[in-house]
Amino acid sequence: MIVNLFHFSFTVSNIERSIEFYRDILGLKLVHRMTHDQPYTSTQVGFENAYLKVALFTLDSFPGTPSGHLLELIEYVNPRGEPTDTSTNRPGAAHMAFQVSDLRAEYQRLKGLGVRFKSEPVYITAGRNEGGYTVYFLDPDNITLEMVQPREA
Repeated sequence: MIVNLFHFSFTVSNIERSIEFYRDILGLKLVHRMTHDQPYTSTQVGFENAYLKVALFTLDSFPGTPSGHLLELIEYVNPRGEPTDTSTNRPGAAHMAFQVSDLRAEYQRLKGLGVRFKSEPVYITAGRNEGGYTVYFLDPDNITLEMVQPREA
């Protein structure tokens, strides 16, 4: 039986660049860094002699998980992987959504820092989030992220 969320993870090409993006641009809190090169790691990930660099993040406003972090970023130093097509319509693609209080202001701030967006902010006209705003944007590895400003109560 599943009892809780432990964390969400993305594989990245350059852990230092990704730390700068998620910590310095998005404002997530870096809570731990580590490497994984133990024998169990190779068994777990299915790659012989695996060597991974890992960074763990949370948000101060996030209520928490048993792991103490929300997002895990992994760079496979060995074996190196090739970039994949991260288009959101491809089976297996994932994205992570962040709630914001003022989407237009955050959009302008991130745009000014060079963050790439798939569109301008979109007003949600139907469904359970009707009356709110949303926008997709990309991290340095073209991983899709989303900002959502819920409708006012």
